[in-house]
Amino acid sequence: MSEIPSMPVPVELRAPRGARVLEIVWSDGLTSTFAHRLLRGFCPCAYCQGHQGPIRWAEGAPEQDLAIDDIEEVGRYALRLGWADGHTTGIYSFRFLRELHPLAELPLDQARLRSFGR
Repeated sequence: MSEIPSMPVPVELRAPRGARVLEIVWSDGLTSTFAHRLLRGFCPCAYCQGHQGPIRWAEGAPEQDLAIDDIEEVGRYALRLGWADGHTTGIYSFRFLRELHPLAELPLDQARLRSFGR
C-alpha cells in the first residue's frame, strides 16, 4: 500500500515590520516570497470574494496600508493575515498559498488575471 504524500506546510515565516513581502519557508524546502500587494489582491475572504465562485483579484483592494500587522495560524491548515488598515478576515489556506506561489514571479498585471478554485 502506497502512502499519500503529505502537503508541505510552512516551517518558517518572515514578515519584518515595514517590509513589503512575506516569505514562507515550506517543509519541502521551497521558499515563497509574496509581495503584500499580491496577497491583499487575492484575499480569499467573503468580503473581498463573495461567497461562491473562484478566487480572483479583488479590484477594490487598497494601494495603501499594505503592511501586515498580524499573522495568526488557523488550525493546522491556514494563516490569517491582519493588515494595517484593519482588514483581518482573510484566511489563506496553505494549499491556496502554494497555488499562489507561481504568481509571485509574474508581473502584477499578469498575475491579477489568474483565478483559483475554492
